[in-house]
Amino acid sequence: MTESRKGIVTAGTWCVDRNIGIEFWPGEDGLAEIDDIQPRGGGSGCNLACDIRRLDPSIPVETIALVGDDANGRLLLAQADEFGIGRSRMIVAPDATTQCTDAYISRRSGRRTHIYLAGTATLLTPDHFDLDGLTGRFFHLGLPGVHKLMDAPWQGDANGWVTVLKRARAAGLETNLELASVERERLSALAHACLPHLDMLIVNDTEIGAIGGEDTVQGGVTDVEACIRAARSALDQGPMRLVVAHFPLGAVAVTREGAVVHRPSVRVPPEAVVSANGAGDAFAAGVVYGQHQGWSLEDSLSLAHASAAASLRAMSTVDGMASWQECLDLAQRWGWR
Repeated sequence: MTESRKGIVTAGTWCVDRNIGIEFWPGEDGLAEIDDIQPRGGGSGCNLACDIRRLDPSIPVETIALVGDDANGRLLLAQADEFGIGRSRMIVAPDATTQCTDAYISRRSGRRTHIYLAGTATLLTPDHFDLDGLTGRFFHLGLPGVHKLMDAPWQGDANGWVTVLKRARAAGLETNLELASVERERLSALAHACLPHLDMLIVNDTEIGAIGGEDTVQGGVTDVEACIRAARSALDQGPMRLVVAHFPLGAVAVTREGAVVHRPSVRVPPEAVVSANGAGDAFAAGVVYGQHQGWSLEDSLSLAHASAAASLRAMSTVDGMASWQECLDLAQRWGWR
């Protein structure tokens, strides 16, 4: 692996989000009126690829994914073209239904609830990941927990994600893994198998708690020291040089050399928040971009928070994003916690 390589490769989940605005989430047997519907690309592979291109259009981005030969699949291919993402390794599966998600966004709370149709996610295997000839530097893979065949053992490996990560590192890419909000025990088992094949890990406070065996969130409040302990535990289980855990009020980064950096988040005005949809992906994009450009860890975390803050301004996962300078200017204007 070398810093002379340039570019980002995203791989895994591409789905169509039907972003649905509602006044509030009604719960079972409840009723709420829909006030807006915006179909847009979503999923970790789509979101980070689009976010990086919005941060800096000069960065080459390629992606690897499986979509169906249907209207949703064509929407995703068009979005890749709109953002200038290399999509020669996006496979279109005939007679398959593209993965899609109904993303309900509460106007009252700004929170989101996702209900998804797995579609092509159930068909994805390591054989769909063509890594030959890639020249990028970072490889961003997701999402374990929502892909039936990838989550299962594969040709002697604990799961298909391990197989792909091993191939990516062998191809000279620096690997990062994004996780989904699945049950703690399931997330822990899937992630632990992947840790020996990662160079970075960027997750939220709940996810690092599952990996590190710590109660990192209690009563809705993040325990920063528990996040640091969990990050150190993750570092002990793989070759990673960096583990980052983010939460609403800030983020902590722990390095292989033992450095710990704590950076508060942006003080976003409540009236500016439209949706938290994609904010975690935007944070990860900020870290990945900063590290790709050789920024300090402190500056990378600042951009990560600024990117997440900018993303909160839109219903979709990527339409609130802007250039890295615009994101930092916005954060400076809104202020830091």
